[in-house]
Amino acid sequence: MGGFFGVVAKKNRNKDFDCTFDLFFGTDYHSHLGTRRGGMVVYGEDGFDRAIHNIENAPFRTKFDKDVHDMKGHMGIGCISDYEPQPLIVRSHHGTYAITTVSKINNVDQIVADIFAENQIHFLEMSGGEINATELVAAIINQKENLIDGIRYALEVVDGSLTLMLMTPKGVYVGRDKNGRTPAFIGEKDDAYCITFEDFAYRNLGYKDMKILGPGEIDVVTEEGVRTLAAPGTDMKICTFLWVYYGYPSSSYEGISVEKMRYNCGACLAKRDNVKPDIVAGVPDSGTAHAVGYSNASGIPFSRPFIKYTPTWPRSFMPTIQSKRDQIAKMKLLPVHDLIDGKSLLLIDDSIVRGTQLRETTEFLYESGAKEVHIRPACPPLVYGCKYLNFSRSRSEMDLITRRVIVKLEGTEDVSEEVLKEYTDPNSEKYDKMVEEIRKELNFTSLRYNRLDDLLEAVGLPAEKLCTYCWNGEE
Repeated sequence: MGGFFGVVAKKNRNKDFDCTFDLFFGTDYHSHLGTRRGGMVVYGEDGFDRAIHNIENAPFRTKFDKDVHDMKGHMGIGCISDYEPQPLIVRSHHGTYAITTVSKINNVDQIVADIFAENQIHFLEMSGGEINATELVAAIINQKENLIDGIRYALEVVDGSLTLMLMTPKGVYVGRDKNGRTPAFIGEKDDAYCITFEDFAYRNLGYKDMKILGPGEIDVVTEEGVRTLAAPGTDMKICTFLWVYYGYPSSSYEGISVEKMRYNCGACLAKRDNVKPDIVAGVPDSGTAHAVGYSNASGIPFSRPFIKYTPTWPRSFMPTIQSKRDQIAKMKLLPVHDLIDGKSLLLIDDSIVRGTQLRETTEFLYESGAKEVHIRPACPPLVYGCKYLNFSRSRSEMDLITRRVIVKLEGTEDVSEEVLKEYTDPNSEKYDKMVEEIRKELNFTSLRYNRLDDLLEAVGLPAEKLCTYCWNGEE
């Protein structure tokens, strides 16, 4: 998906204030959100200075270790990107600026066609023939006479999601997605402000909470302070998967702790369950807190029957090719045989997408002597491909195990929306058949998904403020 971090020195700053240290570590704290590119741009006496590196085979810190000592500036923006290289430096009629985005743009072709019709302009294609989404957002902004109108227009015209930071020599603009699907925070300390996707990213750097941007809100952060340029809207559809999977345990969104939500989620799973395993375990790392919540609510001991080997394989090392991701996911899990052999295990994962990794994990546990493996995904069945975040680079909903099973059960790929709705209803016969077929295909002893109503209860926000599209198809 991606994340970002920005720093702006205050007017009363020490003349020697340099944002690069804060920018480096604040950006690095977003490494759990992206796997492909990292980038930083600072602005100082010598103008803009940028560095972008590939982080597929080495973590952000090691790639930018030299840059953090060479770059100097009193403000800067950085990002971890799951796909396109960024931040970009753009020269336009607005002047020169740097821009970074967290986005998923579904209407790329229409936007490009509209821009071509109005302007003589070109885009540089990335590998695979796609247009850099951040470059496209800059082109949208440049259609308007000033930056504020341009950012507002970009937030409005993008179908999907868009949250961005844009840095000029005067300050950093931040615009949150019009439906608040992804977050944006501003923090403050004595000599600087920061802008961030993850609120925990600034705490160890000395910043305190200042504000959470609302949906569609646009602010500008300068050495003089923080000004709101576009007031927040009232309609919120923040991604529920931020709590289930994306968010780091120490994160919070809309005031709701990720770790606490996952405990709540596990407790909801436990209250509806009737199996009595020997131990409860979570698939590292995102399933662990859900499992703790289940254990606390059920009284069944929590254990770690396998350990994730992270010294050389943290998440940021995961390749983008799915077959290699599956292989590395298997390599990263090391068994603790004394906690597996002869045991009945209840295993919680954040979700089941394709099912490949969890099937291999289950087989691995059986081979290690497990007597039973009960699977409890922390969220409902994923029936719809996400339209709003880059949850995966899959281009087909048939990559979802639920869709493949539904086609098998219905005997046709032409499944109506009305029939799909039956498969998302946990009280329907079709839902039960789908779950049982998935259980058999993946060789689980038993399978029970979390219910959507329980998941929303675990978050604690009003249902109308949460996006649930991937589970029920409702926008």
